[in-house]
Amino acid sequence: MSNFAGSIFRGSLHEMLFPQLALHIPDGFLSLPVSLVTWGIAIALIATALDRVKGERQDQTVPLMGVCAAFIFAAQMINFPIPGGTSGHLLGGTLAGVLLGPWAGTLVMTVVFIVQAALFQDGGLTVLGANVFNMGLIGTFGGYYLYKVLRSSLGFNSWRGMSFGVTIASWTSVVIASVATAIQLALSGTVPLAVALTAMLGWHILIGIGEAIITLMATSYVWKVRPDLLYDPPQRSPLPRSLVQR
Repeated sequence: MSNFAGSIFRGSLHEMLFPQLALHIPDGFLSLPVSLVTWGIAIALIATALDRVKGERQDQTVPLMGVCAAFIFAAQMINFPIPGGTSGHLLGGTLAGVLLGPWAGTLVMTVVFIVQAALFQDGGLTVLGANVFNMGLIGTFGGYYLYKVLRSSLGFNSWRGMSFGVTIASWTSVVIASVATAIQLALSGTVPLAVALTAMLGWHILIGIGEAIITLMATSYVWKVRPDLLYDPPQRSPLPRSLVQR
C-alpha cells in the first residue's frame, strides 16, 4: 500500500472508529451472524438477571437501581479530554456492579443503553445485543468479580482493599470490553483485527484511567457516607464484650 493510499485508509478508519470510542457500536457495523450470537447471549443474560433480581430485597434494590441508572446516564453525557484530540466518558459497568451487584447492575446498564440508542442514537438498536455483551456482561460482571477478588486479597473491610479493587477492575473492564469490540468488528469484516485492536486499545487504555478515577471517587463517597448501600458492605468489627457490658 502506498503512503498516499495508506493515509487515506487511516483517515477513513479514524472517521469510522474514533467516534465510537465509548464502545457503543452503531447500526451496520456488525455482520448478521455476530449480531445474532451477541443478541442470544444478551437475551439469556437479561432473562437470568430479571429472575435473580426478583429474589433480592425489592424495597431497597429497585429504588437504588433507579438512582444508579440516572447517575450513570447523566455521567455518560459528560466527556473528559484525553491526549490525541478526542475524549472519553464514564462507562459505569463496574460502578453499577459494586453498588447493585452483577445482576441488578446489568439490568441498569441495559436500560441505559436502550435509552441512549433510542433517544440519542448513541449505539444502534440492531446491535444492542453486542453493546449489552461488551458493556453489560464484560463491564459489569467482569468488573464486579475482579473487584471482589482484588478487594478480598487486600482486606475486604478496608478502604484500601475496596479502592484498589475498584480502580483496577474498572480500568480492566474498559480495556477488555474494547478488545471484545475490536474482535466483533473484525469478525464482521468491518476492519482488520490488527487495526481494530490497535485503534481501540490505544485509546481505551487512556479512557480506562478516567473510568477508574470516576468510579473510585463515586464508590469512596458511598463508602464514607452510606457504606450499607454497597452490594458488599464492609463489616465493622464488633465491640469487645467487656465494652458492651459497660
